[in-house]
Amino acid sequence: MPATATRAGARHRHPFDLQAYLTDRTAAVDRALDRFLPEATTRPATIHKAMRYSLFAGGKRMRPTLCLAAAEACSGWPDDSLPLACAVECIHTYSLIHDDLPAMDNDDYRRGKLTNHKVFGEGIAILAGDALLTQAFEIAAQCKGWPRYPHRHVLLEIAQAAGSLQLIAGQVADLEGEGKKISAEQLKYIHERKTSALICCSARLGGMSANCTAAQLKALTDFGYNVGLAFQIIDDILDITQSSEQLGKTAGKDTKAQKATYPAIVGLEKSRKIAQQLTDRAFDALKIFRGKAVALEALAMYLLQRDR
Repeated sequence: MPATATRAGARHRHPFDLQAYLTDRTAAVDRALDRFLPEATTRPATIHKAMRYSLFAGGKRMRPTLCLAAAEACSGWPDDSLPLACAVECIHTYSLIHDDLPAMDNDDYRRGKLTNHKVFGEGIAILAGDALLTQAFEIAAQCKGWPRYPHRHVLLEIAQAAGSLQLIAGQVADLEGEGKKISAEQLKYIHERKTSALICCSARLGGMSANCTAAQLKALTDFGYNVGLAFQIIDDILDITQSSEQLGKTAGKDTKAQKATYPAIVGLEKSRKIAQQLTDRAFDALKIFRGKAVALEALAMYLLQRDR
């Protein structure tokens, strides 16, 4: 067992039932998403079927669960953070739909199922992604707002994380880097924006929904940033060490597309070392919560200690 897991586990006298926690929070997010989205039969039915196809394709709901867990760490109510958790999941799903398109990663499978454009065609897939991005802001606008974080702060947080300086910036840099030799610093830029930005945003939104202090928000920011970056590095590792069946998506696609990855640039062992360092920093950031971030710690271990 990695050192981080041993150290984190030693802090808890009672084992945390992560599986039960994930099951409960996933069910709550799924119920809320089902309420927030138009029904599949709502005209035009094709777009609503396509939106729901990818949104309910069996994702682990890690980003919304991180949002809910961050709220709990700050003594917030899960119901208050639920609209924000759902908004984040809509943005994440939209990014996956577009990421899988022939003009982008050109992937046939996602989460073990045919990708959206393989089922509905490229035009509808593009529109389904657009609709989910728009839906995210409609859902987020339904949060109640808080003394330290009124609606405009919350919506700005989401817009910045999903915009041309963060999530989109990462995707652009990723596309432009295909087939080229890029530096480790350039790759870090991609991972920080393409993956870490939304994970960090999820944690921050959870804290905001609990009207957290500035110190708590900084801790959640540091946690989310390090978890997000480590998560993507581990994804790079798994892409070359696991099969498509294990991943639930096409294995080796990064190598085939001549995409830059941490193992390709710095080597497998150094990639693992960097991921471990980031993991340690993520756990260190949670010390401020003095044992109230048990769910966040467990989620981080689940995300960062996959089979590598």
